[in-house]
Amino acid sequence: MFKFLFRGRDKDAVVETQRQSFERIVSELNEAIDALPVKPSVTLDPESGHITLHLPEHMPDEALALPAPEDDGDATSTNETPEAVTQAAETKVA
Repeated sequence: MFKFLFRGRDKDAVVETQRQSFERIVSELNEAIDALPVKPSVTLDPESGHITLHLPEHMPDEALALPAPEDDGDATSTNETPEAVTQAAETKVA
């Protein structure tokens, strides 16, 4: 009745050493960096041993998901200065 629970247990689990695990992780990271069109800068903190990647604000695949910027022509005409807001408010009150 419960034979399905014990199927596949004939194989021994492969135990990975810390060195093998670290080498695999670094190799996978290098492969991922190689695939990027814009390479990040890498910083290694010698005291903590931490690795930091400084990526651009938007990755190429994220830029495809963003909406296209609107072209309104003269962008400065839509920006309101504080003085313009104050004058508009005073005219509405008066």
